[in-house]
Amino acid sequence: MTTTQPGTPGWLRTRNDRLALALLLEHGPLTRNRLGELSGLSKPTAALMVSRLEEAGLIHVVGEASGGRGPNAAVYAVRNDRLRAVAIDIRETVMSATVVDATRTEHPIVEIPVLPHSRTPEGDVRQAIDTAVTAAGVERGSVQLVAIGVQAAVSDSGDTLAFSETLPGWPEHGARRAIEAALELDVTIDNDVNLAAVAERAVGAAAGSESVALLWMGSGLGVALDLDGRLHRGATGSAGEIGSLSVPRAAIDLAPDARDLTELIGGPAVTRILRRHGARGKRLSELLARLPDDAGALDELAPRIALSVIPLVAILDPQLVVLGGPTGLAGGAALAERVAAQVARLSRWRTPVVATAAGPAPVLTGARELLVAELHRRLDSAVTGLPG
Repeated sequence: MTTTQPGTPGWLRTRNDRLALALLLEHGPLTRNRLGELSGLSKPTAALMVSRLEEAGLIHVVGEASGGRGPNAAVYAVRNDRLRAVAIDIRETVMSATVVDATRTEHPIVEIPVLPHSRTPEGDVRQAIDTAVTAAGVERGSVQLVAIGVQAAVSDSGDTLAFSETLPGWPEHGARRAIEAALELDVTIDNDVNLAAVAERAVGAAAGSESVALLWMGSGLGVALDLDGRLHRGATGSAGEIGSLSVPRAAIDLAPDARDLTELIGGPAVTRILRRHGARGKRLSELLARLPDDAGALDELAPRIALSVIPLVAILDPQLVVLGGPTGLAGGAALAERVAAQVARLSRWRTPVVATAAGPAPVLTGARELLVAELHRRLDSAVTGLPG
């Protein structure tokens, strides 16, 4: 990347061009005059910024705005057709994926069933990308990077997986490299709960909190710890894999046969509770639809979750606990309020407990946030060294 000396005309041009690009990303399509107003720069300077960015292929004309008494003014926007990404959430029996671009265009979310046999990392990701770009109606060649959420502990390098039983055909080592080599893309792999925590920080309940513990409850369990926007991953990437922790002694009256936290509040345990209270359905998602209105099931589930939350607040002392995953989403505020009350009853802690607010696809949302940040970084880097 070309660098310029601070204070020189080249440095000033680059600074102005970056500002113009940032304003277009923040505000969407703008005229030259509006860019000048938002940037505080003169109309001639704004015109030069637009010309340089357009000649570099970073922005293009997308329409016209009424010029009042004069001619209509061209409206400019950041180009998305050359640089896109795909966010992917890979679960045990289904993958979800969506196209991502720098201006946060809403593209369809696709779901692709997966079979346990004949799977490979590159095969799964190729299928997810192809399905997503077809649904979005965009060119496959514009996709340059992917972010993938998986139900596994992921090392800092993204190339070593542990607790990966839901990823048949994926090797313990080398999955990221295999995908990059086969698809010629830049690849990020992360734990799905960590990506959900990114979403919670960006658009959900964790916005503005200094430290947050996200307890993910679905078919399995996981915890993500967000420290002022930085995820704590642990030495091997396995921080938060709490499903196999032994249940506390206090759980014997609630679930005498439960040996670990998964058996206490994981998918099968929640399924049994809901069915005892009259819910009908084959899948956990079908059963959970009844949870918000079932006071008995909420009352039975809350102390179990509280016994899982108490060790988290005792060790981590977060400012906030968020109940996420399918169970946390379905239970909503009614479940969170009950859990908070049970934590206070069973311990000395008074940590606020709230329901997730990151929407129904938090893993994809978190992956999307990472990708948008990287797309912006690449666009910003492309501005450096543009000719004057």
